[in-house]
Amino acid sequence: MNTKYSRIAGITLLLLLFSQPLWAHVVVGELEKMSKTSAALVYLGLGYKHILPLGFDHILFILSLFLLSPKLKPVLWQATAFTVAHSVTLGLAMYHVITPPAKIVEPVIALSILYVALENIFSPKLKTSRIGVVFLFGLVHGMGFAGALGHLGLPKDSYLTCLVMFNIGVELGQLTVILTAYFLLARWFGDKPYYRKYIVIPLSVIIALIAAFWTIQRIFF
Repeated sequence: MNTKYSRIAGITLLLLLFSQPLWAHVVVGELEKMSKTSAALVYLGLGYKHILPLGFDHILFILSLFLLSPKLKPVLWQATAFTVAHSVTLGLAMYHVITPPAKIVEPVIALSILYVALENIFSPKLKTSRIGVVFLFGLVHGMGFAGALGHLGLPKDSYLTCLVMFNIGVELGQLTVILTAYFLLARWFGDKPYYRKYIVIPLSVIIALIAAFWTIQRIFF
């Protein structure tokens, strides 16, 4: 049993370290020799790691959603819209129904973070229209997930299973970010009169500056 899980951990590490197509193809070949359950566990871990610790841009997007209304119910509604949207485009891209160009997707992901951060700064409360905006941006983020997963590859004999498990891993990563933010910030400061002035706006300004830098970097460099 220990050898089995050591092999799973080793293959996961190789996929993370060698995510270029050639290397990924070789490691996926090794995955196809494993049971479907073992391969699924590898992709569950990869999906989680694509958020924590590797998905800094996705982390900032989730944090931006959380900041404006720190109660769990509103942020979970937004996270649900985001989840449904990125699951759709991730699936469509991995089954080659759509072929999103990374040169467009990556800058738009940065712009989505910038937009939400600026809305946090200039909007004093959560608007109902934000669910629709989050859904649209989720479609774009799903294309970004597909780009990362496309480089890693999927084993042919458990293609759908591993795709679903990768997506579940992403969701678990997002949930970890939300719950961490809740227990570090909202649990203690969410109902304080100074929450917006000293937490929401300063953190949103920092996130907006990072996102603006990424936008320029991804368009011009």
